Amino acid sequence: MAERKPAKKGTQKPARSSTAVKKRYEGFTADEKSAMRERVKELKAAAGKADGERDVLAKIAAMAAPDRALGERLHKIIKASAPALTPRLWYGMPAYTKDDKIVCHFQDAQKFKSRYATLGFGDAANLDEGAMWPVAFALKELTAAEGARIGALVKKAVS
Repeated sequence: MAERKPAKKGTQKPARSSTAVKKRYEGFTADEKSAMRERVKELKAAAGKADGERDVLAKIAAMAAPDRALGERLHKIIKASAPALTPRLWYGMPAYTKDDKIVCHFQDAQKFKSRYATLGFGDAANLDEGAMWPVAFALKELTAAEGARIGALVKKAVS
């Protein structure tokens, strides 16, 4: 057994500075924290096998008018173009999955106070074109031409 050595006389630990300023970490915004809380709820709901389509439609119905109209149209286009995709919420956004992997999602403009809504595609989407391709699209309105393009992208994404 090792013996303890007595402390040397006259040695003291340095005093903590009372002038040190603690910097507060600003980190995540309130919107980001809200999205993370929504994600935790989604994970708990998934464990209980919640109805994803009902949740997605409820989320879309709660959106502001312009985003709600976009969300409703997108939901119809995505369901018609790829009926095999399963709707569910992802970070509080309507999303569509294949084999439990996000293929695409809709982010309303109000979510992060953006000037446009976004249709994004996850890495499970089969949209590869060479070494570079778009994975998100800004949406201000949804005409027949954009609807047709989105339908084709969704079909390609699940192929």
